[in-house]
Amino acid sequence: MDAVLVLVLILSSLLLLSFWRQNSERRKLPPGPTPLPIIGNILQIDVKDISKSIKKFSEVYGPVFTLYFGLKPTVVVYGYEVVKEVLDGEEFSGRGVFPIVTKVNNDLGVIFSNGTKWKELRRFSLMTLRNFGMGKRSIEDRIQEEASCLVEELRKTNGSLCDPTFILSCAPSNVICSVIFHNRFDYKDENFLNLMEKFNENFKILNSPWMQVCNAIPAFIDYLPGSHNKVIKNFAEIKSYILRRVKEHQETLDMDNPRDFIDCFLIKIEQEKHNPCTEFTIQSLVATVTDVFVAGSETTSTTLRYGLLLLLKHTEVTAKVQEEIDHVIGRHRRPCMQDRTRMPYTDAMVHEIQRYINLIPNNVPHAATCNVRFRNYVIPKGTDLITSLTSVLHDDKEFPNPEVFDPGHFLDEHGNFKRSDYFMPFSSGKRMCVGEALARMELFLLLTTIVQNFNLKSFVATKDIDTTPLTNTFGCVPPSYQLYFTPR
Repeated sequence: MDAVLVLVLILSSLLLLSFWRQNSERRKLPPGPTPLPIIGNILQIDVKDISKSIKKFSEVYGPVFTLYFGLKPTVVVYGYEVVKEVLDGEEFSGRGVFPIVTKVNNDLGVIFSNGTKWKELRRFSLMTLRNFGMGKRSIEDRIQEEASCLVEELRKTNGSLCDPTFILSCAPSNVICSVIFHNRFDYKDENFLNLMEKFNENFKILNSPWMQVCNAIPAFIDYLPGSHNKVIKNFAEIKSYILRRVKEHQETLDMDNPRDFIDCFLIKIEQEKHNPCTEFTIQSLVATVTDVFVAGSETTSTTLRYGLLLLLKHTEVTAKVQEEIDHVIGRHRRPCMQDRTRMPYTDAMVHEIQRYINLIPNNVPHAATCNVRFRNYVIPKGTDLITSLTSVLHDDKEFPNPEVFDPGHFLDEHGNFKRSDYFMPFSSGKRMCVGEALARMELFLLLTTIVQNFNLKSFVATKDIDTTPLTNTFGCVPPSYQLYFTPR
């Protein structure tokens, strides 16, 4: 009986402490729904479609409001003006807490690090990627070569029904592998397919409702069974593979002739070996390579997969793209980036795929780097911020009927390509995706090459094709599907 009483007193004290902390914090923060002790607003949020919940809250509380994911307050900004202001603001350039990522990489790498560590690693990564052709003609050549390999692999299906998931993952992954590892993989290579499978599985799990609960209540990650343990196991295997490749590079390193990203990082480690405060370590290298790989492959392959599903559904769009390709490029010449200016409809189609699917709807969380007054509210240092990219990419004033897939969203009245400041699938500001230049090039060249060489035929009637994402949480996961690639 005494033990039960003690337990009740402890739980009651924790609840009271939680309630007191939340009330004292809420006085200066933006308004929002009343959180429950310990679990916050998690029961008021649809963990299968967080964007939908955020939209509803914005209609009640305005463009700036506060949600509690567990005990931690998170400021949410909704709408182009406030989203752009936060993304471009130095005081909001910190990276928010992502508990599962902290668990697997200790906030190392270029995506989830903060402060001096982040600035140095980002500067180094961008410079090195550019030196190896990112956004330049040399990387375009690699993408074109990989596009040709992809076409050959698709021809091997002989027009039979296939699931495109892994084939579409291989092409962008091979491009970034050539930069990181100085080699590409055969599409049947077991190590390569295993790596692709781990990344693909992690992307699905990280976007599951369970993972959203775990990120709100991090103790679940440490003490409960669940799919989060599979993520941890997969990351351990990915890091183990990368570490093996790093050791291979160490054995053959030529300080005067770096072959790839890993060589450049190893040279930097050697140059800084007498600096006790250096951010360049083997552990940091493994985490950074993982980040660069994800930024340069996983998001692009998912966009490709979702894009082909939309082209299957909207046959009239595919027909117009093929007509433009035949007119500008023909059936036999390889597409190149110079073609894009003469292919406004195809360019609009690629942009519309990214806008419509809204791949990372609520962006990767940001954080306040100092105490800051924002829109008459005080946001304490370290507070996480969610910037709703959905509210920008699906703004109904900029994109009429935003829930409809229509390349016309990026065309003017004369059929010319029309740019939009609201197009920010790669985020904006200092934290924007390091792989943006590569991804833009890959999406145009790979999609154009596929549609140039193949007719896409659905397994089911067009009207029955479902393009609704499986989940709409951290990222939008497209539904599984099969199709026929019929040579033109």
